[in-house]
Amino acid sequence: MLNEEYLVQQAVNGDQAAFTELYDRNFDRIYRYVYVKVRNQAEAEDLTQDVFMRALEAIGSYKWRDLPFAAWLFRIAHNRIIDHVRKVSKEKRASLDEAHAVSTEDPVHIAEQHSEAQHLKAALERLPEAQREVATLRFIAQLSIAEVAKMLGKSEGTVKALQFNATASLRKTFSGEWYG
Repeated sequence: MLNEEYLVQQAVNGDQAAFTELYDRNFDRIYRYVYVKVRNQAEAEDLTQDVFMRALEAIGSYKWRDLPFAAWLFRIAHNRIIDHVRKVSKEKRASLDEAHAVSTEDPVHIAEQHSEAQHLKAALERLPEAQREVATLRFIAQLSIAEVAKMLGKSEGTVKALQFNATASLRKTFSGEWYG
Protein backbone atom coordinates (compact mmCIF):
# COMPACT_ATOMS: atom_id res chain seq x y z
CA MET A 1 0.00 0.00 0.00
CA LEU A 2 1.36 3.38 -0.96
CA ASN A 3 2.17 6.02 1.63
CA GLU A 4 -0.60 8.64 1.92
CA GLU A 5 1.79 11.59 1.72
CA TYR A 6 3.27 10.17 -1.51
CA LEU A 7 -0.22 9.64 -2.98
CA VAL A 8 -1.24 13.19 -2.09
CA GLN A 9 1.89 14.60 -3.71
CA GLN A 10 1.23 12.56 -6.85
CA ALA A 11 -2.38 13.79 -6.93
CA VAL A 12 -1.21 17.39 -6.47
CA ASN A 13 1.06 16.82 -9.48
CA GLY A 14 -1.95 15.76 -11.56
CA ASP A 15 -1.79 11.96 -11.22
CA GLN A 16 -5.43 10.88 -11.63
CA ALA A 17 -4.72 7.33 -10.42
CA ALA A 18 -3.30 8.71 -7.16
CA PHE A 19 -6.42 10.82 -6.59
CA THR A 20 -8.58 7.79 -7.36
CA GLU A 21 -6.70 5.82 -4.70
CA LEU A 22 -7.27 8.64 -2.17
CA TYR A 23 -10.95 8.67 -3.15
CA ASP A 24 -11.23 4.90 -2.64
CA ARG A 25 -9.50 5.07 0.76
CA ASN A 26 -11.69 7.90 2.06
CA PHE A 27 -15.09 7.65 0.37
CA ASP A 28 -16.82 5.44 2.96
CA ARG A 29 -15.68 7.54 5.92
CA ILE A 30 -16.77 10.79 4.29
CA TYR A 31 -20.10 9.29 3.20
CA ARG A 32 -20.90 8.00 6.72
CA TYR A 33 -20.01 11.38 8.22
CA VAL A 34 -22.23 13.24 5.74
CA TYR A 35 -25.09 10.75 6.08
CA VAL A 36 -25.23 11.12 9.86
CA LYS A 37 -25.47 14.88 9.43
CA VAL A 38 -28.13 15.00 6.66
CA ARG A 39 -30.00 11.70 7.30
CA ASN A 40 -30.95 11.29 3.66
CA GLN A 41 -29.22 8.73 1.46
CA ALA A 42 -29.60 10.57 -1.85
CA GLU A 43 -28.46 13.89 -0.37
CA ALA A 44 -25.54 12.19 1.42
CA GLU A 45 -24.43 10.58 -1.84
CA ASP A 46 -24.68 13.88 -3.71
CA LEU A 47 -22.84 15.83 -1.02
CA THR A 48 -20.12 13.19 -0.76
CA GLN A 49 -19.55 13.32 -4.51
CA ASP A 50 -19.49 17.11 -4.27
CA VAL A 51 -16.83 16.92 -1.54
CA PHE A 52 -14.59 14.86 -3.81
CA MET A 53 -15.28 17.08 -6.83
CA ARG A 54 -14.25 20.13 -4.81
CA ALA A 55 -11.21 18.28 -3.52
CA LEU A 56 -10.22 17.35 -7.08
CA GLU A 57 -10.65 20.97 -8.20
CA ALA A 58 -8.51 22.26 -5.32
CA ILE A 59 -5.94 19.46 -5.09
CA GLY A 60 -3.37 21.47 -7.04
CA SER A 61 -3.17 23.99 -4.21
CA TYR A 62 -3.14 21.40 -1.41
CA LYS A 63 -0.17 21.64 0.95
CA TRP A 64 0.85 18.67 3.10
CA ARG A 65 0.87 19.85 6.73
CA ASP A 66 1.52 16.57 8.55
CA LEU A 67 -2.23 16.04 8.95
CA PRO A 68 -4.09 13.12 7.42
CA PHE A 69 -5.49 13.92 3.98
CA ALA A 70 -8.88 12.92 5.42
CA ALA A 71 -8.77 15.96 7.73
CA TRP A 72 -8.85 18.20 4.66
CA LEU A 73 -11.71 16.16 3.18
CA PHE A 74 -13.68 16.33 6.44
CA ARG A 75 -13.25 20.11 6.51
CA ILE A 76 -14.64 20.30 2.97
CA ALA A 77 -17.48 17.95 3.97
CA HIS A 78 -18.28 20.01 7.07
CA ASN A 79 -18.48 23.19 4.98
CA ARG A 80 -20.65 21.51 2.34
CA ILE A 81 -23.03 20.24 5.04
CA ILE A 82 -23.36 23.74 6.49
CA ASP A 83 -24.10 25.13 3.01
CA HIS A 84 -26.61 22.35 2.39
CA VAL A 85 -28.43 22.87 5.70
CA ARG A 86 -28.70 26.60 5.02
CA LYS A 87 -30.05 25.97 1.53
CA VAL A 88 -32.58 23.40 2.72
CA SER A 89 -33.79 25.58 5.56
CA LYS A 90 -34.31 28.45 3.11
CA GLU A 91 -36.24 26.27 0.70
CA LYS A 92 -38.36 24.67 3.45
CA ARG A 93 -38.96 21.70 1.24
CA ALA A 94 -39.68 18.11 2.05
CA SER A 95 -37.63 15.52 0.23
CA LEU A 96 -39.74 13.14 -1.80
CA ASP A 97 -36.78 11.03 -2.86
CA GLU A 98 -37.04 8.60 0.03
CA ALA A 99 -40.84 8.63 0.10
CA HIS A 100 -41.01 7.35 -3.49
CA ALA A 101 -38.00 5.07 -3.34
CA VAL A 102 -38.74 1.52 -4.43
CA SER A 103 -36.92 -1.12 -2.49
CA THR A 104 -36.79 -4.89 -2.42
CA GLU A 105 -35.92 -4.84 1.29
CA ASP A 106 -38.43 -5.77 3.96
CA PRO A 107 -40.31 -2.58 4.94
CA VAL A 108 -40.26 -3.60 8.62
CA HIS A 109 -36.46 -3.98 8.51
CA ILE A 110 -36.12 -0.59 6.79
CA ALA A 111 -38.39 1.03 9.38
CA GLU A 112 -36.38 -0.51 12.25
CA GLN A 113 -33.10 0.72 10.75
CA HIS A 114 -34.56 4.18 10.23
CA SER A 115 -35.84 4.24 13.81
CA GLU A 116 -32.44 3.19 15.19
CA ALA A 117 -30.70 5.85 13.10
CA GLN A 118 -33.17 8.48 14.36
CA HIS A 119 -32.54 7.44 17.98
CA LEU A 120 -28.77 7.61 17.47
CA LYS A 121 -29.02 11.01 15.77
CA ALA A 122 -31.19 12.36 18.60
CA ALA A 123 -28.82 10.96 21.22
CA LEU A 124 -25.80 12.47 19.45
CA GLU A 125 -27.54 15.85 19.26
CA ARG A 126 -27.94 15.85 23.06
CA LEU A 127 -24.18 15.51 23.57
CA PRO A 128 -22.02 18.61 24.03
CA GLU A 129 -20.56 19.76 20.69
CA ALA A 130 -17.02 18.50 21.38
CA GLN A 131 -18.24 15.04 22.41
CA ARG A 132 -20.60 14.85 19.44
CA GLU A 133 -17.83 15.74 16.99
CA VAL A 134 -15.41 13.20 18.49
CA ALA A 135 -18.07 10.45 18.54
CA THR A 136 -19.05 11.17 14.93
CA LEU A 137 -15.46 11.18 13.68
CA ARG A 138 -14.44 8.10 15.70
CA PHE A 139 -17.43 5.82 15.23
CA ILE A 140 -19.10 6.95 12.05
CA ALA A 141 -16.16 8.24 10.03
CA GLN A 142 -13.95 5.59 11.69
CA LEU A 143 -10.94 7.85 12.19
CA SER A 144 -8.25 6.88 14.67
CA ILE A 145 -7.78 8.79 17.91
CA ALA A 146 -4.59 10.31 16.47
CA GLU A 147 -6.42 11.44 13.31
CA VAL A 148 -9.27 12.99 15.30
CA ALA A 149 -6.80 14.74 17.60
CA LYS A 150 -4.91 16.25 14.66
CA MET A 151 -8.08 17.20 12.86
CA LEU A 152 -9.60 18.95 15.88
CA GLY A 153 -6.33 20.40 17.19
CA LYS A 154 -6.69 18.57 20.52
CA SER A 155 -4.41 16.19 22.39
CA GLU A 156 -5.01 12.46 22.09
CA GLY A 157 -5.77 12.39 25.82
CA THR A 158 -8.48 15.00 25.37
CA VAL A 159 -9.98 13.05 22.47
CA LYS A 160 -9.97 9.85 24.57
CA ALA A 161 -11.68 11.66 27.44
CA LEU A 162 -14.30 13.17 25.12
CA GLN A 163 -14.89 9.76 23.54
CA PHE A 164 -15.22 8.10 26.97
CA ASN A 165 -17.72 10.71 28.14
CA ALA A 166 -19.67 10.52 24.88
CA THR A 167 -19.93 6.72 24.99
CA ALA A 168 -20.93 6.82 28.67
CA SER A 169 -23.70 9.33 27.88
CA LEU A 170 -24.87 7.31 24.88
CA ARG A 171 -24.84 4.09 26.91
CA LYS A 172 -26.96 5.77 29.58
CA THR A 173 -29.36 7.08 26.93
CA PHE A 174 -29.81 3.67 25.34
CA SER A 175 -29.76 1.52 28.48
CA GLY A 176 -33.54 1.45 28.67
CA GLU A 177 -34.38 1.95 24.98
CA TRP A 178 -32.78 -0.79 22.87
CA TYR A 179 -30.96 -3.12 25.17
CA GLY A 180 -33.05 -3.04 28.31
